[in-house]
Order: sequence, then structure tokens, then C-alpha cells
Amino acid sequence: MRRETIVGAVIAGGLSRRMGGGDKPLQLLGGRSILDHVLDRFAPQCDAVVINANGDARRLESYRLPVVADPVAGFAGPLAGLLAALEWASANRPDAVLVATVPGDCPFLPRDLVERLSAARRSAGAEMALASSDGRPHPVAGLWSPALRTDLRQALEEENLRKVAAWTERHSIARADWPVEPIDPFFNVNTPGDLAQAESLLRLMPD
Repeated sequence: MRRETIVGAVIAGGLSRRMGGGDKPLQLLGGRSILDHVLDRFAPQCDAVVINANGDARRLESYRLPVVADPVAGFAGPLAGLLAALEWASANRPDAVLVATVPGDCPFLPRDLVERLSAARRSAGAEMALASSDGRPHPVAGLWSPALRTDLRQALEEENLRKVAAWTERHSIARADWPVEPIDPFFNVNTPGDLAQAESLLRLMPD
């Protein structure tokens, strides 16, 4: 069982192009927003939670959580969201040993995500732990040391790095894998078709 203080961050700063724009995490699934589903499963695993989102933060004020924008310009992708989370934790929760991140479009996240990532990281003595399902990596679902923030900012600003894997492969990584039955817990909603499929999958959820 984990003992570290962990800040959780929902990475929701993307442009949602394949969904036709707007806030993908605010799309309704089973009568509730995708973000509601994400937070229900993720927030209890963390000691504090923030939302990484760009634009007017007032649209998320009903969640009563800190909303943190990307700290680098130009919609630099999930690495910018990760940097936002690491820097927020360092400034606002100096007691946090780790930061856990999840995508804002994954409504079926494992309820043991943080526990298993933390165990994998401790066992391997690694700087970060990343999730996968049936061997397929999900680099935004991870556990990170806040100390990585300096290296990450340099990679974003000085190297213009944008791919998560291109940055993580520079560091020591632990991995935890989940099965995809009855459903893939990292199923993500990118398109209207995915949203329709998620409605069907929701009925298969045991909880």
C-alpha cells in the first residue's frame, strides 16, 4: 500500500479536434460528464487533485478544484500538461512526493491505478511509472517525481520536444499492465464514435 503524498492531475488541455472542438471531458456519458467519471475513479486515489485545462477556467468552477493552464505557449500537448502538474505540485504541495496524471478522456480508469504504479516505481527504483493495458502503453497515465520538472521544461522550451515517449525514454521507467477484459480501463473517447461505444461499454462495468 502506498504511503507517499500524491497529487493527482487530470490532463485535459487538448484541442479535441477529432471530437469537433470544445471540451471533450465535458461530453456526457451515461448522463454525466466524462470528467465526472474520471474524477470519481481517480480522485479517491490521491491526496489532492488539479485539472490541467486551457482557456476560461470558469467553465470548470463547479468541480471546485484548481485549474492549471499549460505553462508553455502554443498547445504543446500532454507534456505541457504534465509540466503544469509538476510545477503546481512543487509550488502548492511541497509535501507531495509524487504526481499522478491521467487523461481527461478515459472514463473507465482503474481504481487501483495509483497504488499499482506506486508499487511498480518503488520496486524498480525508477523515476517514473507508466501504465499499459495488454502491453499497449498509455504514457499520460503515469506517476512522476516533481523533481523532473526542470528537465521537462528544458525539453519543451529549448528542444521543442512534444512526444511523451521521446522524453520518458531518457529516464528510468517502471511499468504496470492491466487486462483489457471486460473492457480496456484506458479506453479513451476521442471521437463521436468513441463516445457512442463508451455508452455501450458503460453497461459492462462491474462497478
